[in-house]
Amino acid sequence: MLRQVTPGRYDAYEALLHALADPAGGRIWMLLWHGQPGSPDAQYGNMEVDGVGYAPCVTSAQELAVSGWSRAHEVVTGRDIARALYPERWGIWLNPHAPGGGVGIPWLDLRRIATGLDRMPAGPLRLSDPAVEIPQFYALLTQNAHRTPAVRSLRRAWVQPSVGAAYLAIGLDLYDTGRQAVDAARAMMQQSIGAVPDGLPVSTVALSDEYDPVTMWMRANARPFYDREAHGGAQPAGGYGYPPVGAR
Repeated sequence: MLRQVTPGRYDAYEALLHALADPAGGRIWMLLWHGQPGSPDAQYGNMEVDGVGYAPCVTSAQELAVSGWSRAHEVVTGRDIARALYPERWGIWLNPHAPGGGVGIPWLDLRRIATGLDRMPAGPLRLSDPAVEIPQFYALLTQNAHRTPAVRSLRRAWVQPSVGAAYLAIGLDLYDTGRQAVDAARAMMQQSIGAVPDGLPVSTVALSDEYDPVTMWMRANARPFYDREAHGGAQPAGGYGYPPVGAR
């Protein structure tokens, strides 16, 4: 699989991610720079490529022998290492000793492995302001958002994954991320989705998710198309999980 991953071969790269996410066979050999497996001072090796951090690893005992690594190592599943590294924004680099330098898996894709590859779009993503004209949907969604006290603001983006169909993403900025608020926002979307033309995929992202690439793009580039406070709407009173009036 590593040999099949070349620039532009996103299908091969996705197949590699699925192999790493396989709980039965997705094992990798993490190279330890300090300590022994399980010891408090254990520390993975690290390397930097184009300003992004990666922990080097190999894909088999045979590759470990070929690499010449003489320090300790730790055998883990791809899913376990993904859960451990992505929150710190570290990726992994597979077989850096191999001809061609191996293959890097950035932390955004480790997050996909950790949370479910089918739940998140395949990167790299092309993100832009939506060009599709659906004023009825936006009007109904804005109306329903104003009736949903948990919603502070809404943003939008057009997302083109490297594999799969493009879709409209709606960013939900909630005063509170508790279950009651999330359920209210879900109901708001269900009440509004009927105004979307047939065949247009729509998804949502939480603007509180600091690791989501669509969220990061929206926060940096997309102005809210609904903003309760800018529209003069009253904020929810304190209590029931909401912040006091004036809190951010």
